[in-house]
Amino acid sequence: MKRIIFLALCLAIGGNSQAQNKHQLVKLWQTDSVIAVPESVLIDYKEKLLYVSEIGPGNASAFDQNGGVGKLSMDGKPIDLNWITGLHSPKGLARIGNELYVADLTELVVIDIKKGKIIKKYPVEGAGMLNDVTASDKGVIYFSDSRTKKIHQVVNQQLSTYMENVAGVNGLKAIGDELYILGGKRFFKVDAHKKETDIAQLPQGGDGLEPIGNGDFLATSWGGYIFYVSKDGKVETLLDSHEPRVNTADLAYDQAKKILYVPSFYNKIITAYQLK
Repeated sequence: MKRIIFLALCLAIGGNSQAQNKHQLVKLWQTDSVIAVPESVLIDYKEKLLYVSEIGPGNASAFDQNGGVGKLSMDGKPIDLNWITGLHSPKGLARIGNELYVADLTELVVIDIKKGKIIKKYPVEGAGMLNDVTASDKGVIYFSDSRTKKIHQVVNQQLSTYMENVAGVNGLKAIGDELYILGGKRFFKVDAHKKETDIAQLPQGGDGLEPIGNGDFLATSWGGYIFYVSKDGKVETLLDSHEPRVNTADLAYDQAKKILYVPSFYNKIITAYQLK
């Protein structure tokens, strides 16, 4: 009798857990292990392709010119994995018009998309490891430095430091006059006056950040987690791949199609998921 009661309780707890999980991911496709340590994905809706930052072989923090940016089709087929070469350890990607911005260790690199060539670099004095990049609708570029705990900005081609002492800073997303920030497990935003508002506390340190479009967000943790964060601060774990050590880095999200594109770093793959 005790065994029957115990099993019934387990089933009830499991059932309640599933009921509380309002969202889920359905795997659509996965590339072969051909991407040279992918860190970030960005969607080009006009050309219908994906840009992928590739750290390349070797030390992920080395000045070795082994990194670059590649192109994939929307169904994960390689178009040109050596589109841009000669970078060191490229991570976050953002775009304004015909320019692609890439965080590359200690400098922000600007690429002319049509020409497929680097046209400008913004060296950051004292930089440790530049990480994520986001662009506002007013043309402001924000990018994080996870080692110095700083957020920098480029306004009218002028580089300056926007915020300091942001512990664990990584993922950024500019929406309107607000900047959404992942600082370790803390998810918060700042307004135009840098007033901070906490949104949620993640179970793991945050990496990539993408808005759903309804006030909710998707957030990844590099160790192998994808979270759904509701605007009221509730957090659902959509994916936990830390045991097989499949990393989840700086994702891209198509709001119209509800598709996530997730780079998995050392596993050298990109995986697409449908958000349900």
